[in-house]
Amino acid sequence: FKFCSFRNACLFRLNKRACRMTNNSEPPKSAKKEKSKKDEKNDEPQLSEEDKLLQSTLHDSVDILCSPDTKSDIAGRALSTIANEVKSSTGSMTSVPKPLKFLKPKYDDLIKLYNKMEDKDPNKVDAGRLVSALSMTMGEEGSVLRIRLEVQTLEKKADHEALSSWGHEYVRSLTGSVGVEWGKRVEEAKPTDDLTPLVEEMVEYYLSKSGESAAVDLLVETGGVGSLENMLEGKNVDNINRLTLYLIKTSDYIDDPERSEILGTAERLFEKEKLYNDSLRVALKRGAGEERVKELFEKAAEDTTLCKQMACLLGRERYNFDAEDVLSDKFDDDLKETLNNLIGNENKSEFFLNLGRDLDVVEAKTPEDIYKSHLSETAGFKRGSEKVQVDSARGNLASTFVNGLVNAGFCSDKLLTVEDADWLYKNKEHGMLSATASIGSIMMWNVEEGLTTIDKYLYSNEEMVKAGACLGVGILCSGVRNEADPAMALLQEHCEGSNGVMRNASVEGLGIAYAGSGREEVGDILKAVIEDDKADMTLVGLAGLSLGQVFVKGLEGAEEAGACIVQKLMEASDNDLDNAHAKLLCLGLGLLFLGKGAQADAMIEACKTIEHKIGKFAINTLSSCAYAGSGNVLKVQEMLHECAEHIEEGENAAHQAVAAIGVALITMGEEVGSEMALRAFDHLLHYCELPIKRAVPLALALSNVSTADYTIIDQLSRLSHHEDEQISQNAIIGLGIVSAGTNNSRVAGLLRGLSDFYNKEPGHMFCVRVAQGFLHLGKGLIGINPLHSDGLLMNGPAVGGILAVIYSCIDMKATLLDKTHYILFYLTSAMNPRMLVTVDEEMEWKPTTVRVGQRVDTVGAPGKPKTITGFQTHTSPVLLSVKERAELGTEEFLQVSSVLEGIVIVKPNPEWEESKEEEDKKK
Repeated sequence: FKFCSFRNACLFRLNKRACRMTNNSEPPKSAKKEKSKKDEKNDEPQLSEEDKLLQSTLHDSVDILCSPDTKSDIAGRALSTIANEVKSSTGSMTSVPKPLKFLKPKYDDLIKLYNKMEDKDPNKVDAGRLVSALSMTMGEEGSVLRIRLEVQTLEKKADHEALSSWGHEYVRSLTGSVGVEWGKRVEEAKPTDDLTPLVEEMVEYYLSKSGESAAVDLLVETGGVGSLENMLEGKNVDNINRLTLYLIKTSDYIDDPERSEILGTAERLFEKEKLYNDSLRVALKRGAGEERVKELFEKAAEDTTLCKQMACLLGRERYNFDAEDVLSDKFDDDLKETLNNLIGNENKSEFFLNLGRDLDVVEAKTPEDIYKSHLSETAGFKRGSEKVQVDSARGNLASTFVNGLVNAGFCSDKLLTVEDADWLYKNKEHGMLSATASIGSIMMWNVEEGLTTIDKYLYSNEEMVKAGACLGVGILCSGVRNEADPAMALLQEHCEGSNGVMRNASVEGLGIAYAGSGREEVGDILKAVIEDDKADMTLVGLAGLSLGQVFVKGLEGAEEAGACIVQKLMEASDNDLDNAHAKLLCLGLGLLFLGKGAQADAMIEACKTIEHKIGKFAINTLSSCAYAGSGNVLKVQEMLHECAEHIEEGENAAHQAVAAIGVALITMGEEVGSEMALRAFDHLLHYCELPIKRAVPLALALSNVSTADYTIIDQLSRLSHHEDEQISQNAIIGLGIVSAGTNNSRVAGLLRGLSDFYNKEPGHMFCVRVAQGFLHLGKGLIGINPLHSDGLLMNGPAVGGILAVIYSCIDMKATLLDKTHYILFYLTSAMNPRMLVTVDEEMEWKPTTVRVGQRVDTVGAPGKPKTITGFQTHTSPVLLSVKERAELGTEEFLQVSSVLEGIVIVKPNPEWEESKEEEDKKK
């Protein structure tokens, strides 16, 4: 024995030495196996005495249970012992519990025992529950649910045991199996009645454990979101805001009719909790009609403050609702009048001017204050005698737009509204039209004073001045409802006249003044213009766009308007359809179905019958508008597929440009989709044809309106120096749209540099000046982002106004750089003060402490997460950028609206007690 051991040791050493000499570090296989076996033995965890006792108890219980000689009552006690051990260990699982590990070798025995048991056996139900729980780590796929359903058919109602008694992980495992099984049964058209009780029980469990996201996901998979309201009947739900927020966000990823059902459920849950303002927000997102809005107002009638806040929301959305005609006698006449004023934005100018005074920016600015030519690198050369005057008429026109944009809403400027102003006559022909119309933007929202200022120009001998005054009246009334209805009274006769320029201006004025109103009489006037055989395509295009603005988002009468536009596209000659303004007709058609999804399919089919190439343009416009803001991936892929098509030179590729813009429109407001779209735009710039590349700057701008995002600014800055003229011009306009109303110093510097770079290019200089006007819009107090109410709602007229400018940039030489530069005024439909103003219950100014910071996405987050980060504390009124959110910084007041944007009513908190320090400060 000693010799053999010595011999083996020597052999092992020799083998080891040989391994080293051959640079082979591995010992022989036999030695390796022996070593691995030893390591395995050493690595095996040593069970404690307690674990050994548990293991033997479980194994003994299974042996007793499986023994054929065991009596029923003894088997029941053994089952109870095993079940109790498993339940006590699966309450919260961070690792596989020890009972499940110890029972793994006995799982097959338990399965055989369960299958042998007869239905009459009193222990079969308990055995099934146990085996179902063990199957989540040991069984085949789907065995957890299959066995649980068998148990469900056997157990009596009185003996029902809650799923939660087997732990959270068991419920989660069962949830996944239910979702898969439900989908299979729906595909195979099999009944799902036996799954419904399980779904209801699991949803109730999740809601009781703050698992709102899991509950909603399960209901969405099983098509039972509509039953959520009944499940919550009579129960106090603490986290109603988290539940509804998750429902609303989930709806973004689901198509109709399920989407409407989910939003309707959230809407009714808010209503049940008497959160009528939030219920109204969701109703507007769902596209609810006047009856539903009236119903919510009637339920909120007892709280007049809440009704006023709801009216402010309708005013921001430009919802056409007449409180005096619709609401019942629960509301007195004074309250109805107040609500009508708020819905009609009659006090908008007053609040905006007060904001300007508070921020000390009331003094009018001149175009030179914006250009800051003295900061230009070549300013010294420009001041000399060799100063180059390039196209002064266009330079004056650009200054006219800058003046109108910068002083928008402030009711005063230094060029047009002062006494003995001669600026109007420094412009030529159509420039005089835009100059007069810009008075409307300066006096915007202040109807009474504005009409007094513009009235004298309506009787001018100059045709262009008269036309500009008509357009100015429309701009003046943008989004404001007035009892006198001045826009209709002054513009109707000119729309029906014979003067082309007057008709153009009046048609555009009507579209701006009544955008989103759905007024039938306005629609009749515009349809008559479109159907007029003598009207040229410029007039028809403007009338079509205005018609789309009036009935935007499928308001009542949109179908008739759509039929009128399609009929015109079918009947028009090829020469007319080749006109650049025919594209505006297609845009008007798209706006009629903005956000309507599949409802636009019939109109798309009608457009396929148009033989002219504009048919494809109309189809892509309709498709992108119908799914605007939806983030629909399939539609994005369709648009990218359109861009991928190679078109030979000479063919019109305008429909591809629209497809690129459509990608931005579909992903607008959807964070993940917008990020993916940016990558797609990079590919389009690298690999696609020139017409598509020209549209990419516009698409980038559309996906980031008024955000001043540095990544986008850098991209557009590079493209603004592109060798292709149209790409650089579109990039410059894009810079203006991205930074609109932000006063961003970086963009201001870039535009000053571009004005120096393109000082001998009149077209580029015009674009730079317009972009500078956008940047300093309303002296930095006005934005044009169409999303509001914390990004929940998309304002239809605002989208239409932005798209009007972007579509005109597709063929800028024939539109903005030609005689129809006044299309830029459609953007006034998107202009809105980016303010937060707090008022008391009497709508009087009430400065309040607020915190403003970057918004944080809290959807599905546990606990009570912070909604803003990096905040600063201010006293209202304050300015809010697109990505910022505000919250009250004191408990002294209670906010009536859950979202702090625009005009917010606050009321004293009855439970608030002033601290001694604050009292001392006040003294």
